Amino acid sequence: MTGPVVVGFDGSPESVAATEWAAREAQRRNSPLAVLHAWPSPRRDTADYHRSAEQLAAREAALRADVDVPVTSAHTPAAPAEALEAAGRDAALLVLGSRGLGAVRGFLVGSVSQEVLRRADCPVVLVRAGGDEPDGPVLVGLDLAHPGDDVLAFAFDAAARRSAPLRIVHVWSPPVGSEYLALEAIGGLADGPSAAERARFTELVEPWRARRPEVDVTADLVRGSATVALVDAAAGARLLVVGRRVRRHPLGTHLGPVAHAAIHHVHCPVALVRHA
Repeated sequence: MTGPVVVGFDGSPESVAATEWAAREAQRRNSPLAVLHAWPSPRRDTADYHRSAEQLAAREAALRADVDVPVTSAHTPAAPAEALEAAGRDAALLVLGSRGLGAVRGFLVGSVSQEVLRRADCPVVLVRAGGDEPDGPVLVGLDLAHPGDDVLAFAFDAAARRSAPLRIVHVWSPPVGSEYLALEAIGGLADGPSAAERARFTELVEPWRARRPEVDVTADLVRGSATVALVDAAAGARLLVVGRRVRRHPLGTHLGPVAHAAIHHVHCPVALVRHA
């Protein structure tokens, strides 16, 4: 998708980290960078407003000095989630900051970020404050039931732009109920994924290898729980890419379990790419 890289900014350390990550990404893409600060109060004569305007102007000036792409900034008189969703309609990417939980491994994902993840059409990246981007691979979780070409396309593109290897992981588990079968009845089910799963995995990965030969690809079938295995695999990754299937529910929309685990328990930036 063409368009600017849009980043939310509110002066917090995590939003500063997000703007720095977004600036590097805009540079990689040779795309404009738009810094957005939503200010829901209509009053513009408060000390808080002027302080935030000064912070935004200083951040824009710093970014202009760091990157060779057009940089703009704007105060928007709207609720943050609504403003970011609207900006994302014409964006290539939305970037948001997420607070870390100190010694606890994970993200503290605020209500604004969660609302944007439910509503945005473009890919959304969550960036945590603190630490440099590691030199590890780009990691993508592949769901064989809902693979999503957009997810793989984003992952291959991210790896190529970084000259980084790409690791594709599908997490499998023995069939439900196999723990109740006799060993002779199970056969080799517990030793590895089924032939159908292997064939499907190859069917999905190989066309992308051929399409993007410049990307060094490792494809792994990993046994375990998808939520746990993907979080563990992300240790040392420079970017985790997962699909974002937004599901409708009587109590409201919500993310799938893998996306939910990724945004709460992974240290590296997490890209969530919407797919059907």
